[in-house]
Amino acid sequence: MYLSLQSVVSEFSQWVWGIPLLILLIGGGLFLFIYSGLVPFRYMRHAVGVLTGKYDKHDSPGDLSHYEALSSAIAATVGMGNISGVAIAIATGGPGAIFWMWVSAFVGMATKFFTCSLSVMYRGKDAEGNTKGGPMYVITEGLGKQWKPLAVFFAFAGLFGTLPAFQANQLTQTLVDVFEVREANIDTAKLLLGISIAIITAMVIFGGIKRIGKVAGKLVPIMVVVYLITVLTILILKIGEVPSIFSLIFTDAFSGQAVVGGALGTLIITGVRRAAFSNEAGLGTAPMMHGTAKTNEPIREGLVAMLGPAIDTLLVCTLTALAILASGIWQGFKGNGISLTLVAFDSVLPANLGSIIITICVLIFAFSTLFTYSFYGYSCLSYLFGIKVGKYYNYIYIVTIVIASIIKLEFVINVIDSAYALMAIPTVLSTLILAPKVKKAAKDYFTRLKEGAFNN
Repeated sequence: MYLSLQSVVSEFSQWVWGIPLLILLIGGGLFLFIYSGLVPFRYMRHAVGVLTGKYDKHDSPGDLSHYEALSSAIAATVGMGNISGVAIAIATGGPGAIFWMWVSAFVGMATKFFTCSLSVMYRGKDAEGNTKGGPMYVITEGLGKQWKPLAVFFAFAGLFGTLPAFQANQLTQTLVDVFEVREANIDTAKLLLGISIAIITAMVIFGGIKRIGKVAGKLVPIMVVVYLITVLTILILKIGEVPSIFSLIFTDAFSGQAVVGGALGTLIITGVRRAAFSNEAGLGTAPMMHGTAKTNEPIREGLVAMLGPAIDTLLVCTLTALAILASGIWQGFKGNGISLTLVAFDSVLPANLGSIIITICVLIFAFSTLFTYSFYGYSCLSYLFGIKVGKYYNYIYIVTIVIASIIKLEFVINVIDSAYALMAIPTVLSTLILAPKVKKAAKDYFTRLKEGAFNN
């Protein structure tokens, strides 16, 4: 029964991530990139100013500051996808998959500008009067009630896409690898680790969105800096190989020789899938978090959201990829994603220092993602069945952590990938239809900015 289900999920994942979805994600993102006139990209400095709290007003509607909203969204994206996901991309698609991750990140920045601007522009409220954002509210508030089936479709897919399966699975695998648990004891160890992870996660997520925001605001800067220093150390030790690594990424991106059968289309899909798993641009999760930001200016939150893919994919994922490729271990390696990263780091750094640092980073990365994803699932369930039912989501979430810690990685990836693909359809479609609203609001906002309307 399990093998049959695994086969069905795998085939569905391969089917749904076909050329039509690739065109929707990359084509839609490229359209938004061009349609924006690149205007938002010229205001990155202003985006940083917004992020630092320069324009914050405490009486604005919402629950989180711009910084907390971005930190929470990045906490969800800078996670296992950046360590294990990149390794999986290289193992299945070769170095060229990284190039397509970069392409996806650039168009993803434009996608996030539009989706997260809309999440503030068309916010809703739950039964208790709390401000809520996300594609389901953008669809119903922006497109009209007749589009509600599309909003329900997103929320239903989101229930599965935001489950903590991948994070819990790879976190337990990391700890088992690092502590070299004997084969006979692995299942018991994973179960005990899963229970422990579930308890720690529960202590945060039952405190609600404000506690999640505060914890994420503290964890994100620490984890990015520690990881940055570690990978830069590896690259310095392998500095002579860095130019050839970049050359390999670019040449392999168009040859597709690392993929079985040399299929370039498969290579592109691999890069886009892993980038989507990493930065979530176009999937609709980040807008749920950014939609809770304390602001009356939708464009400000769109600008802040743009920083997400830059930090997540262009910085963190690239560093992971360079470290793995510099080690040379990736060629012919047999094992799961996180194991490849651990071996790659250990092969360059002395005395198992790589495993120690990766374990610390994985703990922070995975837990920050686990904390944030619970809010996404809670939002989806609350939208579908009301806030009274939504409050039970965290219990389902905690149980899922335990189950996911002991099942196979391939099954987990296929379930999450399939849900992500389904979430992207309503998110990108609604964004493309409402894009003129964002462009009009952006023109007005940047005009007022130039006139000094926000100087006081």
